[in-house]
Amino acid sequence: MTKRLPCPPAPGPLEAYAVRFDDLFGTLAQRRGFREYLAGLLLPRDRNKTLTCLAGAEPVAGAQHAAVQRLQFFLSESTWSQEEINARRLELLLADPATAPHPDGVLVVDDSGDRKDGTATAHVGKQYLGSVGKIDRGVVTVTTCWADERVYYPVHACPYTPDHHFPKGTGFPHQTTDRSRPGLPGQGGRAGLPRGGHRLRLRPRRPHSR
Repeated sequence: MTKRLPCPPAPGPLEAYAVRFDDLFGTLAQRRGFREYLAGLLLPRDRNKTLTCLAGAEPVAGAQHAAVQRLQFFLSESTWSQEEINARRLELLLADPATAPHPDGVLVVDDSGDRKDGTATAHVGKQYLGSVGKIDRGVVTVTTCWADERVYYPVHACPYTPDHHFPKGTGFPHQTTDRSRPGLPGQGGRAGLPRGGHRLRLRPRRPHSR
């Protein structure tokens, strides 16, 4: 087996966390991209988490910067599995007594929608968007989040894909039978649940104001 090349470490204590995902990446570029992405997400920034912001570059003018292009490739083209990364993240959370699920916690199920023009973007369509309180063109994502009185963290996220994205009659593999919102990873009423043998209370979401 070829010896792995050393990867530039992530800042401070973040490296101890990042190294626990190294076996899920096949190349040095992927391990480096993962560290740069984590650092961009967690380091304080004055701007929203756009791609240029994540890479520490200037907006618009820095779009062609090598660090931005490298991160763009890592997120959109590189062949790593987001399911495996998320599963490892959850394993680490469940193994820590400070973040492991317990009977007094709750699983929050929610959907959020954002406006998006055009038709080329995956999952975009005319549908109800909670962020604006009406039907409009955009992208909707269903999420699950574990929470108790001390901590909270995301569990899964699954974009809803409108029917028109699929050939007529093929359906949507994650679509629920009532054709309202998609089933989350691991359907059958257990979608997105942290493993740990606990029954979880589902907290109803408040209706959007009209």
